[in-house]
Amino acid sequence: MKWKMLFRIGLTLVIVTAILLFYLNNRIDTETNRDKLRSGLVGSNYLAFREAQVHHEDQFYVNTGVQKLESNIVADTQVKRNQNNVVDAEMDVNGEEKGDGREGHAVVKSPGKDDSILEKKEDSVKPVPANQGRQEAKGSEAAWGLQPLHRRVGKETGSHTHKIHMAVVACGDRAEEVIVLLKSAVVMTTTTPLVLHIFAERELHTFFKQQLNFWPPEVLERVEYRIYDISFPASENQAEWKKLFKLCASQRLFLPSLLTDIDALIYVDTDILFVSPLDDLWSFFSRFSATQLVALAPEHEDPNVGWYNRFARHPYVPPMGVNSGVMLMNLTRLRTSTWLPSILKYFREYRLKITWGDQDLINIYFHDYPDELYQYSCEWNYRPDHCMYMSVCKPAEEKGAYVLHGCRRVMHNDKQPAFKAVYKAFKDYRFGEDLELVLLRKMKINLEEVKTTQCGKVPHIFLKQLEKFISEGQGRNHGHQNRQGVPAR
Repeated sequence: MKWKMLFRIGLTLVIVTAILLFYLNNRIDTETNRDKLRSGLVGSNYLAFREAQVHHEDQFYVNTGVQKLESNIVADTQVKRNQNNVVDAEMDVNGEEKGDGREGHAVVKSPGKDDSILEKKEDSVKPVPANQGRQEAKGSEAAWGLQPLHRRVGKETGSHTHKIHMAVVACGDRAEEVIVLLKSAVVMTTTTPLVLHIFAERELHTFFKQQLNFWPPEVLERVEYRIYDISFPASENQAEWKKLFKLCASQRLFLPSLLTDIDALIYVDTDILFVSPLDDLWSFFSRFSATQLVALAPEHEDPNVGWYNRFARHPYVPPMGVNSGVMLMNLTRLRTSTWLPSILKYFREYRLKITWGDQDLINIYFHDYPDELYQYSCEWNYRPDHCMYMSVCKPAEEKGAYVLHGCRRVMHNDKQPAFKAVYKAFKDYRFGEDLELVLLRKMKINLEEVKTTQCGKVPHIFLKQLEKFISEGQGRNHGHQNRQGVPAR
């Protein structure tokens, strides 16, 4: 009896000990795996974890609106203002010092129309009416604002109420390309002062100042430039947004919150060339309906080669998506819409499914809110896709291209050398030289050399608007002013 009792007690102790060891071992394994998952060392399981985490964040975001975003931005606003208050005041061509005071809102104007398409006051543009089932978001997009670190104001830009604002973002090795882009804009726009907003990495600021200040005084009289740091919302992962697709290109998504004193502007990628006056493109603002915020061109003309309609794993603007390389932005309306919170929400939801970065987010937005998008045709954003197989941009066949977009580095490689031919002509052109005898002639020579290539077979598309510009006498300001011995910039 005694031995039986001892046996039962011993067996009970063994069972209890086994249960305790199993429990403790299982608890340790669970904690270890959780730590590995948090540190991103579990491999493919991490994606599932992140998707679950993103879903949780989105639910919180939907439930709380933009309160978290606003609180983070407001908390960081004073810091950013302190950083950017030290503005490098430049001397304009008359030697008058310009500080960092902010000008009034730009007036959007189209040629031959009333000067006040957008009145010079903050509530000048009607807020976009809320869509059915969509929460009114006026004021929800917290604007943190950004001051330029460097600014130079020309005599004419300081005195004119109507100016054309253009923005470009430059990071990495895109600086020289931007200078050629800016030159093309200034060469082709002689009747309206330009304000150039340049967002760039800090190490590129000196390069841009030196290059732009070297332009002739008569050119700088009608140009104002402002150079800014790259800036993303304090609540977001800065590095992730910066490298979303093309380096820093996603900066465009946040322009309404950065340029809080500007009503409207033209945003362009760095690989753009203007072969017509910016006034023509700017005039599309006057065609916006009461709800439209942005103007873009289609991504493709031929569904057989379209990317979005064949491969996209996210919503896009039908039928074949839109291209964001040339983008008219009514900043006042964008600030009163749900633009920023929607873009941030889409990024969390589709970050694992987007291929073309910020352009995909723009497509998703205007898929959901089609009444806020104005679409112009392909000649306003003419790309290699329109001629690399066959000529598919019919309006450009008739009228020529107004804006060239050398995507996929065709301004520098030999894949579609017709674009490189035009780029080289603008790069070599010196301010003050005769447009017909130098720029147009050089462009024709360069295009003749590549006439057997696909895009080279349609040279009139590249030349027609420049020829029209010269024949109408709009380029007369460039002739008979050549500064001998001064290299082109």
